[in-house]
Amino acid sequence: MSISATMVKELRTKTGAGILDCRKALSENEGDLEKAVDWLRAKGAAKAAKKAGRAATEGLVNAYIHGGGKLGVLVEVNCETDFVARGDEFNAFVHDVSMHIAATNPSWVSRDEVPQDVIEREKKVFIQQALEAGKPEHIAEKMVEGKINKFYKENCLFEQAFVKDEDKTIEQLQTEFVAASGENVKVRRFVRWELGEGLEKKVDDFAAEVAAMAQA
Repeated sequence: MSISATMVKELRTKTGAGILDCRKALSENEGDLEKAVDWLRAKGAAKAAKKAGRAATEGLVNAYIHGGGKLGVLVEVNCETDFVARGDEFNAFVHDVSMHIAATNPSWVSRDEVPQDVIEREKKVFIQQALEAGKPEHIAEKMVEGKINKFYKENCLFEQAFVKDEDKTIEQLQTEFVAASGENVKVRRFVRWELGEGLEKKVDDFAAEVAAMAQA
């Protein structure tokens, strides 16, 4: 079928992929927009996997302030070259991630960062909840995996649904940007503060985090 410029533009808006990639995705999927999106995501994931081992030592630390100064986020995102770090697309990506963190308040970047003692504590709570609800112990233990996965989705940045497009996770958003930029790009770390929420500890955390970023 004929692939129109309008179809290509709509797919580019949804995915951020290049014109040629969008046209090919639509051609491969007979003009079906949603299938083309999935096709590009799969290709992007493959490209991102190949780039994941490459050093990403450039990037920027972005400060995002919300609510007239009542909430702030500091996030570090790395890329491979200063050229990409200075680009509008990279800055827009970092801004979107910062805004998302402000809105959802995750605790870790990925599930790999969650301390084992936190996971064990959550498992015990979930099992106890199931037992108190009358579930047999062997059923309760099987339910834990699903509960833990939900815990990851709620608390790990990469597994959260992007606030501006809930059809994709932050990890998928990052993967798409890697595919579009041609570089290894990754969210490295972040901190989030909210006015009046454990203020003394937040100030100490801020000083420690800034010092750590200066030394990294």
